[in-house]
This record gives sequence, C-alpha cells and structure tokens, in this order.
Amino acid sequence: MSDAFDLGQEVAASLGSRQGAWRFVRRFAQSWLTPLTIDDGWTSADLQAAERRLGLRLPPAIREAYGLFGRRQDLTSVQDRLLGPDELEVDLTGEVLIHRVENQSVAVWGVPLAAMAQPDPPVVLARNFEDVGWEPFLDRFSVACVEMVLSESLFSAPVELSDNRELDPAAAALVGQLFASLAMPAYPMWALPGGSVRWFVGPEVLVCDFAGTWLWVRARTTAELDAVRVALPGEWLMGPNV
Repeated sequence: MSDAFDLGQEVAASLGSRQGAWRFVRRFAQSWLTPLTIDDGWTSADLQAAERRLGLRLPPAIREAYGLFGRRQDLTSVQDRLLGPDELEVDLTGEVLIHRVENQSVAVWGVPLAAMAQPDPPVVLARNFEDVGWEPFLDRFSVACVEMVLSESLFSAPVELSDNRELDPAAAALVGQLFASLAMPAYPMWALPGGSVRWFVGPEVLVCDFAGTWLWVRARTTAELDAVRVALPGEWLMGPNV
C-alpha cells in the first residue's frame, strides 16, 4: 500500500501489545485520515479528575488511549461514541465502567471493575442500557480500541470513498473469496445476538461484514471503491449499482 502502510500487516502487528495497538492508531490515522496531533488526546489532569470522581484508578491502557487519541472524533465517535473522561460512569450493576455508547444508546461497552488492576483489561458488551446483561466483547482494551478505530473509520470516510449494501449468503461467501481476512479476533455484533463481525482487506480497501447481513466498504480512492462494486454486484446504497 502507499506510504509503506500495509493495513493487513499493521492490524496483525497491533494485536500483540498495547504499544502495538497505539502504533497502529498513529499509522492508520496518518495513512488513511490525518496524522494525530498533541491536541487529539485528553490531558493527565482530565483523567485524574475522572479518577477522583469515580473513586478508582484507570488502567494504563485506558489512560494511554485517552491520552493519545481520545478527542479524535473521526477515530472514536462518528457512529458510536467514546465517552469523555467526565462522562465515564459505572453501570447499574455496579460492576462495569461504561466507556462507549452506541449512537442510539441501545448498546454499551465497558470494562469490568474487577479487572481494573490489569494493565490492559477486557472489554464487555451489553445490548440493553437499562437492563444490563454483560457478555465478553474483546479480551483487551487495546484490541477493542483497534476495533473502534476501524469501525468508526467506515463512517468518517467521505461519501465518494465509502459505500454499503445488504448481504445475502452468496455475496457474503464471495467477500471471503475476494478479500484477505484481517487478523482481528472474533467478537460479537452488538445488533445481532449470535452474530459476529468479520474484517477483510483488499488493495487500498477496508471491508467489514456485519454478521453476514450488511457490508461496509471504505476505500483510499474512488477507483478502488468502484472496483469493489464491480467485484460484488448488487444494490449499493451510495453509488452506481452494477
């Protein structure tokens, strides 16, 4: 890929450590969006104020992520929303610190308070904000940040560089044949119990399969997006159908 950035390799490398995840965020922002700046993170004072209010110590992974890119909305809050430090809250069960909310508040993500002593704790998901029933999402906060950045980038793309369409079984199978799988671990699709999200990459394109029901594509150029539409003919919502 251009700028010596191979999205598939970068995602795979991001999963090994917190530092790998933050390197991915920096590199992805620089290559596919705009470079991170010092103003894109929350300050230590912001995070310390949140800790005093909540009466707990935030794990290093949360502090590092918020300090690096927590204010960058195109990476964190286009579709769903990463809560600011002053918005972090403990759920109704008193067991989970909520840090991310679906755009209609029908799902939330959080970190179990029992795991707060871990440097890079797991993230859990609940599909009902009021009657919270938590289930595993991803086993490390840093990996969940990689997922968040990838997901939000689908929605931050200019309209001429992104598209989406409904999937049927035949089209879903074709996606797996045409594109290489990203190394993201399996995780649940919040809108479909029992469903999981799959990520793929092609020449300068990022492809996301929402549990075999919907397909999202972000490309680096209009030509690359058009090539995806040709390879996967169907009722694309944002551009010419093939």
